[in-house]
Amino acid sequence: MILFLFIYFVIIFAVIEIFVILFRLTGLKRDVSRFQVISMMTATGFTTGESELILGHPIRRKLAAFLILFGVFSLAVIISSISQFLSRGLGLQEILLGAALVMLLWGVLRINRIERILGAFFQRKITHQIELADLPVREVFLKNKHDALVNLHIFQDSSLAGQTLDQAIAEHDKLELVVLFVKRGNVVIRKNIYDTRLQEGDQVLVYGLEEVIMEIFGDDIAVMEERLDKLEISEDEVL
Repeated sequence: MILFLFIYFVIIFAVIEIFVILFRLTGLKRDVSRFQVISMMTATGFTTGESELILGHPIRRKLAAFLILFGVFSLAVIISSISQFLSRGLGLQEILLGAALVMLLWGVLRINRIERILGAFFQRKITHQIELADLPVREVFLKNKHDALVNLHIFQDSSLAGQTLDQAIAEHDKLELVVLFVKRGNVVIRKNIYDTRLQEGDQVLVYGLEEVIMEIFGDDIAVMEERLDKLEISEDEVL
């Protein structure tokens, strides 16, 4: 019985490592991959913000679906196997064979050449089959740690209120940032953005280098954060 449990945990460990490798080959970080794999296999904790990295990626969704089903059915299989083992004392040979196959697969996936081939295959699948709209915002816009995407809310005391972006930002065409659109109520303004006079209640979506965004819009971001914090406090007091 102790040997059986040991073999079972070896199989589970190997399956976890296999899927960590597969998720990593899709571009996910190793530590994020391992946590999400364990979460999906055990059906616990798969509710973090990082789960969007998997839910918003077609290949990862397929791997996740298999892993969740494997976790559910493996529990039933292990309970059934333990019952049979306890009643007949049989099945150890089959379990050893299964463990050997899983360990072999794990070993194959750890070969650098195999990793490169699978990585290239996944990237090719992504390039040819994934629509840009299927990818999460983080993967589309935030290519490195210096990029930022800010949804800037305009309040009455914001410096941008009553001005156009062309007036507020000197030589904006030379800066490493771009205003994607201005949302005014239910209307999204995409034309002549830099000539549009901003009003209280507008939302300006800005993309670019975080350092440049903070330099240009730092005061307005500070006003936004202060006002939003006050609104949250007021709502809590009402509740």
